[in-house]
Amino acid sequence: MKPLIAAMLLALAAAPAMAGDVVDTTFVKTEGVHAFNVRDLVMMDRVSDPQLSPDGRHAAFGVRSTDYVANKGVSAIYVLDIDKGGQPVKVVDKGGSARWSVDGRSLYFVAPTKGVAQLWRVDLGGKAGLNLAKHAAAAQVSHGVLDLGGYKLSPDGKQVLLSYEVFTDCATLACTQQRVEARDKDKASGTLYTKLFVRHWDTWASGRRNQLFVASFDSKGQLPAEPKLLSRGIDGDVPSKPFGDEGEFAFAPDGKSVYFDVRIAGTTEPWSTNFDVYSVPVDGSNAPKNLTADNKAWDAFPVASPDGKTLYYLAMKTPGFEADRFAIMALDLASGTRREVDPNWDRSPGGLTISADGKTLYATADDNGQHPLFAIDAANGKVSQLVGDGTVGGYSMAAGKLLLTRDDLKRPADVYLAQADGSALRQVTHYNAAALKNTKVGDFEFFNFKGANNAIVQGYVVKPVDYQSGKTYPVAFIIHGGPQGAMENGWSYRWNPQTYAGQGFAVVTVNFHGSTGYGQAFTDAISGDWGGKPLEDLKLGWKAALDKYSFLDGDRACAMGASYGGYMTYWIAGVWNQPWKCLIDHDGVFDTRAMYYDTEELWFEEKENGGTPWEHPENYEKFNPVNHVKDWRVPMLVVHSANDFRIPITQGMGAFTALQRRGIPSEFLTFPDETHFVLKPHNSVQWHDAVNGWLKKWTAKDAPKTPAK
Repeated sequence: MKPLIAAMLLALAAAPAMAGDVVDTTFVKTEGVHAFNVRDLVMMDRVSDPQLSPDGRHAAFGVRSTDYVANKGVSAIYVLDIDKGGQPVKVVDKGGSARWSVDGRSLYFVAPTKGVAQLWRVDLGGKAGLNLAKHAAAAQVSHGVLDLGGYKLSPDGKQVLLSYEVFTDCATLACTQQRVEARDKDKASGTLYTKLFVRHWDTWASGRRNQLFVASFDSKGQLPAEPKLLSRGIDGDVPSKPFGDEGEFAFAPDGKSVYFDVRIAGTTEPWSTNFDVYSVPVDGSNAPKNLTADNKAWDAFPVASPDGKTLYYLAMKTPGFEADRFAIMALDLASGTRREVDPNWDRSPGGLTISADGKTLYATADDNGQHPLFAIDAANGKVSQLVGDGTVGGYSMAAGKLLLTRDDLKRPADVYLAQADGSALRQVTHYNAAALKNTKVGDFEFFNFKGANNAIVQGYVVKPVDYQSGKTYPVAFIIHGGPQGAMENGWSYRWNPQTYAGQGFAVVTVNFHGSTGYGQAFTDAISGDWGGKPLEDLKLGWKAALDKYSFLDGDRACAMGASYGGYMTYWIAGVWNQPWKCLIDHDGVFDTRAMYYDTEELWFEEKENGGTPWEHPENYEKFNPVNHVKDWRVPMLVVHSANDFRIPITQGMGAFTALQRRGIPSEFLTFPDETHFVLKPHNSVQWHDAVNGWLKKWTAKDAPKTPAK
């Protein structure tokens, strides 16, 4: 980078924004070896969704690249010949959700045509083997008039489950399309709601539900325009909104039945977590049957054993709680008896897969700051770690091999191959290798300390790029969200510690009471105590880090966080502001009482506060940041986006109003087109530039003095 341009960009990042400023996010590539920065971050290829061919010879996976000019990501599908090695071959320019055909000669995927997401197939070879260099052109196989939401092929490859968002009183997809078009043409713009949800996460309710359909391929491999509805009479979303996927529905091994999970909406959807697992004949001859009606908590992610006799699924035990431990359950489909497979494993697994012989279940789970892949003996519940040290994303198994993506705090995801038992693990793709070679990142180290109630609590420290022994560095103290989550050994495209390490900051974070991966009791400890034990852990963790790492400059530190981390930032602004030179709050809860009435997922608020605010107002006020505004004194940057319905923008605006009225140096950054997360490339750059500018301004050795309050 030319010195003049570099100086201009640094000045832009460090300068405070003025009212109404639009920050220039023009992309200027940093040449040569340099400290990692946000422009490196947004341009990295994102590898995901590894799929192993049935014979174990080929790996298919998705790669999302960034079109910075168009301000969007572009997804493509690549295939790697594992036996021959070499470079992966792009087989689909624009598409995602690749799945192998049963014979392993074709890939199905989802891509738009004429503005509608459809299912496609690309044939890669014949009996002689795959020819990745000269494969056939992709062929569209679905012809629905609505966007395809998700799909899953039957075990014999003759049928496919399809998810579409429809009006449940419509008999056809065309009926839903016609109704949507009629709404678009109506000059009256109002919508009348008679029940909640009115809006959810980032979307206003339209009256449409995700529903599950099935269709058969004809002799030419084509699907009919109108598939058969399987979730008949189900008032709920299959898969669930907003983050559900095909892990929530599955075929039986013989293809004659289908299993799916769903939460019946009715009038209780916003305060219920009562998902149940249903079965339905694939021909739709009977209505879906509830298999888990006795459990009023969350049952989900069904996986049938290869012999079709047992249905495995995940189940919580506490109604109204989204962060309870998921237990692995086994349901005998003949007798209806069930058992918990893993009662002694104090971790909460993600979705399940099963081995070809039915003896082993596989799942990932948070575990002491890592996110490994585990094998669980289906008979006795014995758990073994297959791949650890970092974060295992997607994975698949075939022909005695294991394919997975893996990342950590120093590198983004790549594809790895191992034997089914996790041995002989080796990296088979090297995306971002050139970028990583030219960027410098900080080393990291986990540390433990005694936190609240003398419990052992974990955190980590990331050293700044170009760390020199004997020097001290300003600190970014990151508070994670959730709150039932964790800062782990994994790569992130939002709160990535390396973006701060690249700016010359050390990073400290603490997995306080409420974090996942340390046992369910530790996770449960935050409910009803948002400003209690977690705050004590943060205080003790900050002290432990300062005592252990002499390079941390405790007099030049800023605290920052999003979601629950944003709540905690507002909370410490009033009750623990002494150590901090500045604060940064992203989409945080400012007023816990108002939050209940403004938000949408009421089960969360009611579980965390022990009921509703009219039943237990004292619980909502006990740790309410708004009650301590009189003690605020630290300069704060507030970020809140307009389409965040999880924590509505009024929370951030209220905090900024308080800061301005009290005369505390403050800025408010808002995005009209972002949600709970800032995802668009230009917005991500603007976000990081604003955050880094705020950090640098207030941790500089000649930082402005704030007026005493």
